[in-house]
Amino acid sequence: MTSDLPLDEQIRLLSGSDFWHTAGVPERGIPPVLLSDGPHGLRAQPDGSDHLGLSGSRPATCFPPAVTLGSTWDEELVAEVGRALGQEAVAQGVGVVLGPGLNIKRHPRCGRNFEYLSEDP
Repeated sequence: MTSDLPLDEQIRLLSGSDFWHTAGVPERGIPPVLLSDGPHGLRAQPDGSDHLGLSGSRPATCFPPAVTLGSTWDEELVAEVGRALGQEAVAQGVGVVLGPGLNIKRHPRCGRNFEYLSEDP
């Protein structure tokens, strides 16, 4: 489908219209896509101007962070959380959830360690 688009429209698909929406190509029937932070709960920002999430975030379920889920070694629990997060995303019109974070914990003071699946809390 994208190969049928002119180069300028293909490029438009690679950029955002604001912090939380892709540009889309409405004249070709390609709508913008809503993105959301979501390693342990959606932070959907339907209004693109509120990129810091200081106001206007939709209410969301707060799931345990990935480090906690990984420490349980319970694959079914992790899958259940993933399904629930996916259901919330669909219900709120979110097309892309920005998570989970995947990385190794190189240093204990890394500020993102809580987002990474791991057996080490």
